[in-house]
Amino acid sequence: MTKTNERAEGTCSLVYQCRLPLSTRTINHLAELLRRHLKAIRSRWRVLSPGKIAMIVLAVLRHDQRLADMAGGNNVSESTVRRWRDELITLLAAQAPRLDRALKKITKQGGRSF
Repeated sequence: MTKTNERAEGTCSLVYQCRLPLSTRTINHLAELLRRHLKAIRSRWRVLSPGKIAMIVLAVLRHDQRLADMAGGNNVSESTVRRWRDELITLLAAQAPRLDRALKKITKQGGRSF
């Protein structure tokens, strides 16, 4: 029996897998934000579902995944993953309270303002 060290034809040289511990609530929240945004801008479709887009963006943000790696594994371009990342960050930032309003609210509730 001979032993070869060559890869089989058609296989990749690198495979990266990770386990991303996320709650269903987190994924559903991001997916729903994206669904509402797509409806508001009257976008007809996306290559992937909002839930799958949310998972990809969370993997990029959580594990500092390279955009090209995430894009290649999901049959989309690197620029598409970058656009999705920026879009979801913008949607999340729009939900966050402004710092001055948050500090006023904390002060009213008896907390210290910094």
